[in-house]
Amino acid sequence: MVSGRGLIVVMGSGETAPSMVTVHQKALARVPKDVPAVLLDSPYGFQGNADDLTARTLGHFRERVGRELEVATFRSTAATADAVAHERSLALLREAGWAYAGPGSPSYTLRTWAASPVPDLLAGVVERGGVLTFSSAAALTLGVATVPVYEIYKVGEEPRWLDGLDLLGRLVGLRTALIPHWDNAEGGTHDTRFCYLGESRLHRMEADLPAVTCVVGVDEHTALLLDLEADTAAVTGRGAVVVRVAGADVLTLPAGASVALDELREAAEGRGAAPAAASVGPGRGDLAGDGDGGRAGRAPAVAEEVGRASLSQDAAVAEAAFSTALAARDADGALAAVLALEAALDAWAADPTQSDERTRARATLRGMLTRLGQLAAEGMVDRRDIVAPFVTALLDLRLAARAEKRWADADAIRDVLVAAAIEIRDRPGATDWSAL
Repeated sequence: MVSGRGLIVVMGSGETAPSMVTVHQKALARVPKDVPAVLLDSPYGFQGNADDLTARTLGHFRERVGRELEVATFRSTAATADAVAHERSLALLREAGWAYAGPGSPSYTLRTWAASPVPDLLAGVVERGGVLTFSSAAALTLGVATVPVYEIYKVGEEPRWLDGLDLLGRLVGLRTALIPHWDNAEGGTHDTRFCYLGESRLHRMEADLPAVTCVVGVDEHTALLLDLEADTAAVTGRGAVVVRVAGADVLTLPAGASVALDELREAAEGRGAAPAAASVGPGRGDLAGDGDGGRAGRAPAVAEEVGRASLSQDAAVAEAAFSTALAARDADGALAAVLALEAALDAWAADPTQSDERTRARATLRGMLTRLGQLAAEGMVDRRDIVAPFVTALLDLRLAARAEKRWADADAIRDVLVAAAIEIRDRPGATDWSAL
């Protein structure tokens, strides 16, 4: 029997990116300020920069999301770790109303939590009405089976499953292998979808799944919201959530979609027909809303467009706006584009998945500043606007000279204009000109 009554938020990626800020804010709004909101550092506990990652995550939630987090440090097995620190962390999880775990290694996370109370305590957060937010590597552990992504993709080991925590089975009644980064495209010329597995490896692995187990894929910068109190499954973000059974997609929920949990369970178990079209609407407390804020129907300014998908896309939007502004000699518009890209770099600073994109975005920003400097040296005002009154007066004199057949005077005026880099083109009844 499903006993949970809280909320499970599963993010495909982007957990500390601007695209997921609103999701975190709305989920945390369900938790009273005097109830601990807890960051669990286990997934990246093996990394040499673990302390830095913790500090960056805490800073992101403090400055962007508006909530102070407490840290439950659980980076290694109890046999080798500080027993007192472990007990303090376990006590914190027992009180938590919101618990979060994110990027790192799913296999390391499972080993660290093995034979510990952590899985039961995480389930307890939801069972008492709280919020459990898992993303990226931590999200991989939620199902009955887990992909050891580092071992397969980085080390080259044979594709296989690890036993997962099966928290989705326990809390939602959903027997699944949860796979984030579903639409990953970092590989460029090779297939890195399905959390870097690619189609061929995923297909091989699906044959080895335990019976009555589906695959649930969550796209990057996308969240699946399993609200056990409202009995709904909703999707928000830039992508979709896919339910796949026996190697075939049986249900796709785009951003903005919401279905009853029973419909999701039936599709996952291959029972009956999947819903032809998911209903679109906000979840409880508008948690699955797109955050448009009434802006639909009008083109957003560049500052409103950044921070929604990825840093590389933000840079492309800002650079396009900058080029348009330069072409129009719009100094304020060019400056707004520069400031928007600078703000995007700041907004994405806490996201550890954007390192290469930050390098490229900074190069774009430097290029924009260089172009702005060159134009400042030339002057933002259109040269034609400056010289137009003088050129017009000379052209009027030339026209009068031609009318009076004073050809030498007309030619002399023409020579003066050409020397000033003004090109003139005579046509019947008028003369056109342009500044070279």
